[in-house]
Amino acid sequence: MESLGILGAAIGAGLAVIGAAFGIGKIGGSAMEAIGRQPEAANKIRTNMIIVAALIEGVALFAVVVCFLAL
Repeated sequence: MESLGILGAAIGAGLAVIGAAFGIGKIGGSAMEAIGRQPEAANKIRTNMIIVAALIEGVALFAVVVCFLAL
């Protein structure tokens, strides 16, 4: 039964990381598209992209820590 808990924690951590990677990739692609459409707003777009990426990283790290604390 303990092995199922370990497996669940590993799967949960993996899903959290995959979700964060997908989200950051989507943000990066959308930001590059926005900069291509409005180059004069590049600094503002880049700043917002970095802030949102940092928030996603924080949530992903929190999810991974919760998964491993569940052990």
